[in-house]
Amino acid sequence: MAFFRIDYYSNALHRATSFEMFMPNDPREPAGLPGNPGKGDKAEDQPMRTLFLLHGYTGKAENWVPEEVAARYNLAVVMPTAENSFYLNGEATGRAYQTMVGEELVSYVRRTFGLAKKREETFIAGLSMGGFGALHTGFAYPKTFGKIVALSSALIVHEVARLKPGEDNGVANYEYYRQCFGDLATAEKRDVNPEVQILNLKKKKVRIPDIFMACGTEDFLLENNRQLHAFLEQENVPHQYLEGPGVHNMVFWSEYIVRAIEWIFS
Repeated sequence: MAFFRIDYYSNALHRATSFEMFMPNDPREPAGLPGNPGKGDKAEDQPMRTLFLLHGYTGKAENWVPEEVAARYNLAVVMPTAENSFYLNGEATGRAYQTMVGEELVSYVRRTFGLAKKREETFIAGLSMGGFGALHTGFAYPKTFGKIVALSSALIVHEVARLKPGEDNGVANYEYYRQCFGDLATAEKRDVNPEVQILNLKKKKVRIPDIFMACGTEDFLLENNRQLHAFLEQENVPHQYLEGPGVHNMVFWSEYIVRAIEWIFS
């Protein structure tokens, strides 16, 4: 794998920022990749796909896709750093994190590396806050991202919508969530809520990206993920939803990102 750390000026954030990127350069396994019959028998014979990988709350750009898996599927992994933004466009200048990931970064990768040019070759994944970000960004740019992977997603819109000034939920306070989600009293009814995004896409008859969700049965966000799963079922939105033993940690995410990539290429 080749590793890059790229510093650039972000117009969306009005400042310098950076992202990291892994690219396969020595595929080690004959692949005959699923879904690509007759297109060669080695990973390097397949078009390189691109996965935008989103970190969680308090995190930073970090690769948690095993290198051998990325090499097997000829998969480039792009990792932005988005602070504790929930990957949303805030009202303040310099907080357009949705735009930074879903437009600016995709465009940069297309121009510089010739990747992520087609919807069917471009995916987005994340854990916790990044799981929310993967869903929200994927729904915001359904013509860019063909598949979404959301692990232990921080689907907390309904919860934070009930916070009052001066209150917190044990993770962060009202003022922080107000900065990310805007007016909390109306958050459930705006497109910061993935459920609203789904309804809008259906109304416009826009193709919804394929969805893979997973959460640990001992994860404190389990009920939040079950709620979105039930909503998707109610709205007849096809998706893969898995639960398994695990808490909110890298042990669970390391296992399920491999399962998710296998799903992507199945």
